[in-house]
Amino acid sequence: MDEKDTELIEKAKAGDTASFELLVKKYQEKIYGLAHYVCAGLRSEADDVYQETFISAFKNISKFKGNAAFGTWLYRIAANNCWMKFRKKKAEKLVSIEDLRELGDMAHPDEFAKKELSDSVAKALSKLSVDFRLAITLADLQGLSMEEAAKVLKITVPAFKTRLFRARAALKKDF
Repeated sequence: MDEKDTELIEKAKAGDTASFELLVKKYQEKIYGLAHYVCAGLRSEADDVYQETFISAFKNISKFKGNAAFGTWLYRIAANNCWMKFRKKKAEKLVSIEDLRELGDMAHPDEFAKKELSDSVAKALSKLSVDFRLAITLADLQGLSMEEAAKVLKITVPAFKTRLFRARAALKKDF
């Protein structure tokens, strides 16, 4: 594990909120990216998962043993939050007024193109099961190694490779 992370974690365990904030800053983009793609592009859902992940990490930092990297621990919390969210809202498809307003407010064509591409990826992923979405997001979008991604999902590396292969095949079938 990163020495700087180890030092920040120990300080956070001792109650230093500034150290925890530095950890949040380091991992916030990766956790939000995971939440965004697994929550199928619904901003409000991704925001909830993102916030719940860091709240849970803050409350449970004392339980972090360091057996895995801190980022892997955070991914695991985020993955659990995604699963809980989808258990509650199985097939419900909602778009918030915020999300619609955001589309209308896009002033720059390049920002619109980025948003459109991101939405296309999220739409394609939304057709997959949560397990498949997590596999693609961790490996292909977040760039985790097979070993790290398997650890996050608490499965073996061969099981992760199989899941990723099936997820990619299902994604290709829709295109």
